[in-house]
Amino acid sequence: MTAGSGRVTQAQVARLAGVSQAVVSMVLNGSDSLRITPETRERVQQVLRETGYTVDIMGRRLRGKSNQILGVFTYESVFPSGVADFYRPFLLGIEEEAEAQGFDLLLFTSGGRRDGRRRIYDQGTNRLRIADGSVLLGRHNDPQELAQLVEEQFPFVFVGRRESPTGPISYVGADYVAATREVHEWLWQLGHRKIGLLSVTEENEPTLDRRTGYDAAARKHRRPPLVFLADDPALALRQALDEGVTALLVESSAMADGILACAHDFGLAVPDDLSLVVLGDADPSQQPAAHAVPSTATDWSMFRIPRHEMGAHAVRVLVELLADPKPRQLLLPCTFHEGATAAAPSTVHTQN
Repeated sequence: MTAGSGRVTQAQVARLAGVSQAVVSMVLNGSDSLRITPETRERVQQVLRETGYTVDIMGRRLRGKSNQILGVFTYESVFPSGVADFYRPFLLGIEEEAEAQGFDLLLFTSGGRRDGRRRIYDQGTNRLRIADGSVLLGRHNDPQELAQLVEEQFPFVFVGRRESPTGPISYVGADYVAATREVHEWLWQLGHRKIGLLSVTEENEPTLDRRTGYDAAARKHRRPPLVFLADDPALALRQALDEGVTALLVESSAMADGILACAHDFGLAVPDDLSLVVLGDADPSQQPAAHAVPSTATDWSMFRIPRHEMGAHAVRVLVELLADPKPRQLLLPCTFHEGATAAAPSTVHTQN
């Protein structure tokens, strides 16, 4: 049985199956109408299989129909080896949950690129509209694009907490505030009384959340915040030591590599002379200093980000949004790993 050359249409399927095009459409849409007998439904499905009929997904979108396709858009590349380990758990969680929910995935990787950065909008057109909705990833996102998606009421979920002045954004993130506060408390219980934070200069949500957690912990113990910026790891470390810091919270493992190398240059032993704790595991958005030792050689004290769970929950939230567009926001707990780069200070400080 054949429908001839070119793309097979619903009209051709209807003619071959001996039914109306409306019946073919109902079968494709999964309608359980009593008008279609089991024998007729099977005959139409057989013709669909034999002719290799494929759904016109753009046509379905224009008619307001679901394609059962979820998009995945990343502002950073997910394929180079230096980044793959960071994004792989996210993508595995997304893939596994999409399959469980009965959706296909469409990864958006090309087009819409300007100034070396990926874009959702290409000449004012939202490329994600091929899909029913989309999961978005990337530390260096475009707030204006997110605001435009909110205004268009396009269903999307960001992996990571994000905000927009145009309205609430649905997201699934890691609870960096609680995780940073808990790490500070752990160091305090070890005996550290001057705990500093090595942060980046950019003002994005992950950085702000870590600072919020650190500030809350410092206030709890009536200590002034000791925040140092990571533009020059040697200078930042020197400033921290001048303040009497015995433990340093570092925003990423790449930054920690640079600090560890500088500590060795200064003749300091980690953790005997200085404790280092990373606020998250390997993050490709931060590049290590040229003289840094590889982070894979260090058993960092850190908290681990629940990437796989975040990817899976993002798909669940997105599927919920397709049925009910009310924004949803979820933060998942991080898991602390004691590691080998933090310990009780060699001389316990008792200042009040």
